[in-house]
Amino acid sequence: MDGIVDTASVLGKFLYYFLESLAYKIFPKRKKSVAGEIVLITGAGSGLGRQLAIKFGRLGAILVLWDINKEGNMETSKLVKENGAVKVFTYTCDCSNKQEVYSVAEQVKKEVGDVAILINNAGIVTGKLFLDVPDNMVEKSFLVNVLSHFWIYKAFLPAMIKANHGHLVCVSSAAGLFGCNKLTDYCASKFAAYGLTESLFFELSLQRKNKIKSTIICPYFMNTGMFEGCSTKYPLLLPLLDQEFVAQSTVNAILEEQHLVLIPSILYAALFIKHFAATKIVLAFSEYLGVDTCLAELKERKTAEEIETETEGTPKAQTSSVVMQ
Repeated sequence: MDGIVDTASVLGKFLYYFLESLAYKIFPKRKKSVAGEIVLITGAGSGLGRQLAIKFGRLGAILVLWDINKEGNMETSKLVKENGAVKVFTYTCDCSNKQEVYSVAEQVKKEVGDVAILINNAGIVTGKLFLDVPDNMVEKSFLVNVLSHFWIYKAFLPAMIKANHGHLVCVSSAAGLFGCNKLTDYCASKFAAYGLTESLFFELSLQRKNKIKSTIICPYFMNTGMFEGCSTKYPLLLPLLDQEFVAQSTVNAILEEQHLVLIPSILYAALFIKHFAATKIVLAFSEYLGVDTCLAELKERKTAEEIETETEGTPKAQTSSVVMQ
């Protein structure tokens, strides 16, 4: 009898939530206010992180900007103030260093307060074939692209759980959904970052901490120095993305409390094909979109130091020596 009741209940919930999701496609969710909320952005010293800081500053958020590059971070601080931000706090932090993360996090708690919106925006890439990637560069990819998320979540999540209020944001990648040649370490780490945030979402939901939201952003490759040489076969279907567009899409997703956002929308169809079609169909679709050749001319990084000169959100003409986006 319990099985029948449970089955009827889950079918009812399935129908309700399905209709709710359809309604949101027609009538978008009301955007929440972030005025007065403390928003922490890692890798704020350039690129996508800088764009996110400017946009949240305009919305009245209290900004906490982290970056390994002090000069770039101060430039972002200046720009966000010029664009209307009132309260901006900058911290120099190498997010791949666990002890440094914990130390700077304590400073933030004492000097600013409890973070309400936490945006993990770190990412580096080597751009080499699997057997050509040195071990230290594999380790660096994981330190920056995923392990830093663990330390930062651990530092700020307890206060969110206590208040049952907060928002965890993971900037993953389309490469966190689909494997790509010359990106084995990058894909693996971005898959891991996606899995971490999704697991946390379910864990918190089962603990009835449903006021702590999670958003995972998976954009296709951005037109930045980090992916110099990357091309696309059909730009109308699968374009190289402008960081301004990705930043605005990310802000909208956070304000509407969307859980998973793929950019551009064709990635939803690609993900469906990946999971439900035969492998040969997936390969054929990938070749059609040019995924097999888009990274053929990707600029390889020779050393770990060279990796740190380009970030996922930094325009080709404005590359700076930072690890974070």
